[in-house]
Amino acid sequence: MLSIQNLRAEVDGKEILKGLTLDVPAGEVHAIMGPNGAGKSTLSYVLTGRDGYEVTGGGATLDGEDLLALEPNERAAKGVFLSFQYPLEIPGVPALTFIRTALNAQRKARGEAEITAPEFLKLARATAASLKIDFGMLKRSLNVGFSGGEKKRMEIFQMAMLQPRFLILDETDSGLDIDALKIVSEGVNALRSPERAMLVITHYQRLLDYIKPDRVHVLSAGRIVASGGPELALELEREGYDKYARAA
Repeated sequence: MLSIQNLRAEVDGKEILKGLTLDVPAGEVHAIMGPNGAGKSTLSYVLTGRDGYEVTGGGATLDGEDLLALEPNERAAKGVFLSFQYPLEIPGVPALTFIRTALNAQRKARGEAEITAPEFLKLARATAASLKIDFGMLKRSLNVGFSGGEKKRMEIFQMAMLQPRFLILDETDSGLDIDALKIVSEGVNALRSPERAMLVITHYQRLLDYIKPDRVHVLSAGRIVASGGPELALELEREGYDKYARAA
């Protein structure tokens, strides 16, 4: 599904990704782990088209299509979704309004009919109940006054509503207590399917206790320096990143 070949990217003239190669097939969950400054968040921003992240070499395709040639909204319409480490607050815009607008914009871009208000509310209520979200929270301004756990649940709620094909979770476990982590992980696991793939970016093994990856990759100094099964995450938890930083 996602294929990245020798990707190089810089921010403010500083090279962060230095020839990164990675393939994530449909139906699989891949985890990326690595020390601070390795380029994990930069990778997520490059794939989703954030301003200020300049690709200087290599490429990335989604289902064979040049992902980097698309505008951010076009990537979203193709099914690319980024769950932020620090979700944005948007005062004055109710969460339900925001999500319905996003959903209909994607449907329009794909040539599909817009979802009606009754259909949307029925879907939103059922999705909120499955994620243990108080429906009243969805009437508040997006993420304004939300706790860290509520913001992350809102990200998962958006994922469940938009049904993306390729999910990027950028340190979704950051700031979550155990109960919130379990709820968020259950929401992510519910989205697993043979037609969907996920890239989970994390520092810690604990998230991978709940979201079981098919493959684990170590990102250090801007490139993938090791790959393996779930046991690689356990090794990193025990031994740290030092030997991989030296290898990079």
